[in-house]
Amino acid sequence: QVQLVESGGGLVQPGGSLRLSCAASGRIFAIYAMGWYRQAPGKQRELVAAVTSGGRTNYADSVKGRFTISRDNANTPVYLKMNSLKPEDTAVYYCNAKTGTPANLRDYWGQGTQVTVSS
Repeated sequence: QVQLVESGGGLVQPGGSLRLSCAASGRIFAIYAMGWYRQAPGKQRELVAAVTSGGRTNYADSVKGRFTISRDNANTPVYLKMNSLKPEDTAVYYCNAKTGTPANLRDYWGQGTQVTVSS
């Protein structure tokens, strides 16, 4: 089992910045990748950014150049630095951890943190 605890959401004006953090506990040695997903009202949950244990990153096209995901090592939180925020970034952001191998992954989720971009 992996437990995920998120923090850092809130209300920010357009053009502003926020940093989300997600701390993992439990079987952290089994984590293959960690990432952030978001879900806006009436929409499906979507991948925002992810980083593998080997350091490879992946971003949604809509956030490339504005968001940065980082994680120093297996014992540190995963961060999502969000710059130049737009109203369309408003959503509940969920931390995700995947354990196992690429051919057989299991998902774990945090409780979600609200990000609201509004003037």
